[in-house]
Formats: sequence, structure tokens, C-alpha cells
Amino acid sequence: MSTHEALLKQASITATEATLVAKFEIEGNIPGSGAYVVGLVAATPDYSSQRRLGIEFMNGEAIAFFSFNHDQSAEENYDLKGVEHSGNTITGHFPLSAINGLGKGHVMTAFSEADGREFQSGVAVEESL
Repeated sequence: MSTHEALLKQASITATEATLVAKFEIEGNIPGSGAYVVGLVAATPDYSSQRRLGIEFMNGEAIAFFSFNHDQSAEENYDLKGVEHSGNTITGHFPLSAINGLGKGHVMTAFSEADGREFQSGVAVEESL
């Protein structure tokens, strides 16, 4: 994958009563071959408590939709029905519980990975929580 494919341009997150809606806009399209992951890292300001929310694609198709709680070393997998992707937009409908315990003063950034390697990190997230 070249560095010009699937460049994460922007990320945003909004909340409803029970759902976090994360939108990722990428340059180009989801790569048609190999592994590609987009997601969010949410943490307390000192990073002592972290959550990682992600959507993984293999050969252009969503194969995993998950959150990982670093405090509990526990991953929770969600139904792929919560993932939408069309062209250069990827949307994940995560349960609000995925970031429980982080509070209002949390920090959040977006990331992407390609074929198991960090591709981008620290991408700003527009929050409406």
C-alpha cells in the first residue's frame, strides 16, 4: 500500500443515548488488498486509563469491529452491522459503554494501520459528546 492510499484525513465522533458514532474520512478508498484498520484511542488526560476502538478491513471488506479496554486487558467484539463504508467514508456505531469511565476530561485521537504496522497516529478528532 502506498502512503497516498487510504490516508486518514479527518475523524469525528458524536454520541446518542447509547451509541458513539465514529466517522473516518480517508484520502482515496479502503485498500482492496491487505489489512487496514481505522480507529480511536480514548484516554484519561494522563493516559493511565485507555480504550482503543477499531474497525478492521481485509481485502477491502470489514472483518472486525471492536473495542479494547487497556485497564482490563479485555477486547469486546461487536456485530459488523454497526459498520458502514462507502467510498472514502467509514462509520462505526460503537456502544457508549466502549468509553465508560473516562469522564469529560478525556483525550481522543484517531489512528490507522496498514498490514499490521502503524500508518498514522495522533490524528485530531472532532468531538460532539
